Amino acid sequence: MTVAHDPTRPAALAIPKEGYFERVEGPHGPLFPKTPANYGFSILGKVKPGREETIRAYAKTIEAAVAATPDVLAPLKLHYLRWLLFPIKGDLYFMYQGIFDTDFDKYMDDALSLFLSTGITTVFVNLEDFPEDWKDNRTAVIRFFREHQVPSFLEYAEYPYVSADEIKKALRMKAALTIALDQLQ
Repeated sequence: MTVAHDPTRPAALAIPKEGYFERVEGPHGPLFPKTPANYGFSILGKVKPGREETIRAYAKTIEAAVAATPDVLAPLKLHYLRWLLFPIKGDLYFMYQGIFDTDFDKYMDDALSLFLSTGITTVFVNLEDFPEDWKDNRTAVIRFFREHQVPSFLEYAEYPYVSADEIKKALRMKAALTIALDQLQ
């Protein structure tokens, strides 16, 4: 049974510790549910010693890639992406938080294809336990993400279950309407 969601009414969802309500297997393991914020995951990994500046510089690489080709990350159907560096007991950790419109399996497939097709190296090479042969070993990459995922236990959205494409369409319609109304004045 499909539940109808009102995208104009905020929604929150408490998620069990396992990260899902009912275990449904996908090609790469259990599929996590779509929440009001859509799909997403958070990865926490220990940074290899001496790699902090490399990670920070890599953020500039992504910034430049998006500036040069605004739709370079479009295959990922991202809403938001957030990277954090923080110390835990003297070690440096990296957290990747992403919210997107596809399930985990599709996101992983699309992300690996994107990195391989663009030649952009993934930031995760700077983390301990990330497979050295990541370009040729999809299984090991997926295992890394599964093992380093920290599931959320609450997700909230002001405009729940709305895709990035729907948001962009609404913004284009708003811009067109604004232009039309400005021309009437």
